[in-house]
Amino acid sequence: MTFKRILNWVVGLPLAVIGIGFAVANRDWVTVSFDPVNRVHPFATLSLPLWGILFAGVFIGILAGWFVAWRGNARHRRASREARIELIRTQQAHEREKREWHQSLPAVRQEHEP
Repeated sequence: MTFKRILNWVVGLPLAVIGIGFAVANRDWVTVSFDPVNRVHPFATLSLPLWGILFAGVFIGILAGWFVAWRGNARHRRASREARIELIRTQQAHEREKREWHQSLPAVRQEHEP
């Protein structure tokens, strides 16, 4: 086994056990309100188990981090795409010049002796 795989097990297994333990211990339903003005009758509420709210927050955080990293690398992806297009154009121009050079050469006849 590689070091990376061992490290994944050493870190991942305890995190999984802690997450499962948290989910089993916190099965009570809680109501989350998204209305900061009206506490008695809020217009937007969400009732979930406490573990669901925690895992949803982690999931949303992972998605937000992925999106920020993706947007941050946009200029590198654009530069790579432009370099790839330029490489293809250069290769095509080189092939075209090579073809034109071969066509400009005089034809050489080989005569066969009888």
